[in-house]
Amino acid sequence: MKCKLLILCCLLLLIAPGFAQPDIAILLKEAERLEPANQEAAFIKYKEIIKIKPAHIRALYKCSELCSSIGNRQLTKETKIDYFKAAKIYAQTAIKVEPKNAEANFAMAVAMGRMALVVGGKEKITAVNDIKKYAELAVLYDSSNFKPYHVLGKWHYEVSNLSGFERSAAKVFYGGLPAASFKESIRFYEKSKKIAPDFLLNYLELAKAYYKNNEKAKAHQLLTTLLAMPVKIQDDVPIKEEAKQLQKAWK
Repeated sequence: MKCKLLILCCLLLLIAPGFAQPDIAILLKEAERLEPANQEAAFIKYKEIIKIKPAHIRALYKCSELCSSIGNRQLTKETKIDYFKAAKIYAQTAIKVEPKNAEANFAMAVAMGRMALVVGGKEKITAVNDIKKYAELAVLYDSSNFKPYHVLGKWHYEVSNLSGFERSAAKVFYGGLPAASFKESIRFYEKSKKIAPDFLLNYLELAKAYYKNNEKAKAHQLLTTLLAMPVKIQDDVPIKEEAKQLQKAWK
């Protein structure tokens, strides 16, 4: 009897890992359900998928996107950089799995964009150039995706907003930056808005671009529209708060 029990226990141990391993489809569905309201919890689920299947393309680029988003909410520069480095690694891995995947290239553009905001010197210039490179690749591989158009809009805005000193330093020490303009920023943001008219962040950034381009009536109208739109994801709350502050500042 004891022998039979021992054999049964051994058999259970052998088959337990197969039963214990979560189903990827279930994990993916749970991650997608959690993501709008709880990015940290969704990130954990996507990481579980990668543990089971390291080359799972959606889990890889989603982990990258979430690292960029979660990292942006951190309070210290060091913690932000840690998240942004992780975002870059996840995106690099996704691109190795599928080089022509638009979402993977978009995730890399975002990771480099976040990094550019917290680093300086040559590292910043490299990041700025990579943002444009990967966003353009994302558009090339999927021209119907609104997200890389938004990134290109942001790229043109930030580069156009550099001071004369910053531009001169970039030219002298690092060979300069590609041409950029607020008009091009507006053009790309408008492309993004046409494809995804419910993307709140795009309204906020487009309003800033119009304001910088001395089209203040359009800027105010975009903020008014944004504030009337419903909150859909976790990041929409601070976006609306910033829109309220800009409305007051631009009066």
